[in-house]
Amino acid sequence: MSSVSAAIAHALKPLAPQIFGLMGNGNAHFLDAAVRQGFSYTAVRHESAAVSAADAYFRISNKLAIASTTYGAGYTNAVTALAEAAAARTPLLFVTGDAPRTGLRGWDVDQAAIDTAVRAPRYVVDQETPGAIALAAAAHALREQCPVVLAIPYDLTALQTPEGQLPSFESLQSAPPAPELNSTQLNQIAAVLSGAKRPHILYGRGAIDAAAQITALAAKLGATTSGTLLARDLLDYPYDLGITGGFATEKNAEIIAQSDVVLALGASLNQFTMRFGELVNESATLIQLDLAASATNPRVDYFATADITAATADLLQVVPQAQASWAENVDLATLRTRPRGEERAADGLLDPRRVASELEQILPANRVLVQDGGHFIGWGPMYWSTSGARSLTCVGTAYQSIGLGIASMVGAGAAAAGRTVVLASGDGGFLMGLADLESIVRTVSSGVIVIYNDSAYGAEVHQYGSIGLHEDPMLIPTVDFAALAQGMGATGIKVESLEDFSKVSDWVAAGARGVCLVDARISARVRAPYMEEVLAANRKAARATASQSD
Repeated sequence: MSSVSAAIAHALKPLAPQIFGLMGNGNAHFLDAAVRQGFSYTAVRHESAAVSAADAYFRISNKLAIASTTYGAGYTNAVTALAEAAAARTPLLFVTGDAPRTGLRGWDVDQAAIDTAVRAPRYVVDQETPGAIALAAAAHALREQCPVVLAIPYDLTALQTPEGQLPSFESLQSAPPAPELNSTQLNQIAAVLSGAKRPHILYGRGAIDAAAQITALAAKLGATTSGTLLARDLLDYPYDLGITGGFATEKNAEIIAQSDVVLALGASLNQFTMRFGELVNESATLIQLDLAASATNPRVDYFATADITAATADLLQVVPQAQASWAENVDLATLRTRPRGEERAADGLLDPRRVASELEQILPANRVLVQDGGHFIGWGPMYWSTSGARSLTCVGTAYQSIGLGIASMVGAGAAAAGRTVVLASGDGGFLMGLADLESIVRTVSSGVIVIYNDSAYGAEVHQYGSIGLHEDPMLIPTVDFAALAQGMGATGIKVESLEDFSKVSDWVAAGARGVCLVDARISARVRAPYMEEVLAANRKAARATASQSD
């Protein structure tokens, strides 16, 4: 016989051998069993970091990881990160302590109610079959592509279990066949695509495993292609336009606006991707194929639920070879050209565009990019290249949070497989996640932290300061992050001029080992293009509301 905790660890080891956690009363026995059984355990310094790291680990490696905290305060500290994973539909297993079976104590909360509130499925182990329940929870996470909570009642953690042989994981993971296009849908979509003179394919994160089929379909149709933020660099295709949406170049948007048919594959078509309604020409036909049950944007003209790999393979069989390729005639000369930025903005501080431009030339080319949220969020995807699919994550954006992206660097470091991990953050978000700077320095073998330090919550300055709201609550006293990094054992470089970038170059030239924090003192007065779109959409909505009230 073994303990309940040991049985859980034994069941999960073949499926998710990577754990990110912080030990407390409720998970101490589980973590003890996991470490003894050879799990790769990464300690973090705040409970939310455990979930954020596991989230990022999956997004980059496509492998399930475990996050673990104690009950009560440890659990509630992780709830925002859990809500983000649920909103982003990231599979992970959150193994957490819970109240004893006798009921809530004074320091417990109703964790089941909170799990329901953030839309995270919940499994509770028992004494008889803890391993089987753990396997079922892991299978649910992978099958349904979502975070799953595995709760261990406190009075069970060290008890012995009579559990014998475990069920096979394959039997638990069985799911209905992936949805395919029926013959009517296939023929209808093929007819629209075949009649298109200027077809465009927009792919998203849900299409990552179908890169080969999408490339072949685009070539057969003579189509241009582009990806959402989280699917960037997916295709090796000469007529791929890069990122679509708020971080796109104007040339990218101009080309897509000329399309008469847009086929969206595995892309959620949120307002940001759709450029607040301006992406697709009013006269164009927008077709969306996705695993969702219905269209995710009212602009969609034709929707079908389908697995993208199967759907694109089927479409390849029925669409004819295009007689002419409009993609070959599209002028791509200035497609990826962006303003380099002046050295300094009008207030004398660095132009963030120039900071991003300089770093693109300096940072190791074999890189993974992880981002926190904030006004700065566009500079990385707009100016920095990455190495292949699943090489960019934005933990926090699905739930509109800042601060979670810092610990995502810990998960990315475990999944990076020899690549340099680059974290982009603002000063406000980094202060929220500061506890896990120690985790980053301890665990990331090659990493660069770039802090766009504008001494403010920049998004609020641009969105609300610009309409007259008082800026005092939006400001942050200037923090010396380079000094903080050095105190934690990292290389800290304060960048106040272009000459200071030579120190970053020296660090890269010396082998880019360890962690280098770049504290870039930027102007808060340079507004990102995507923020201009947000403000324009807000003004348009305000005018519409005013006209309705009249």
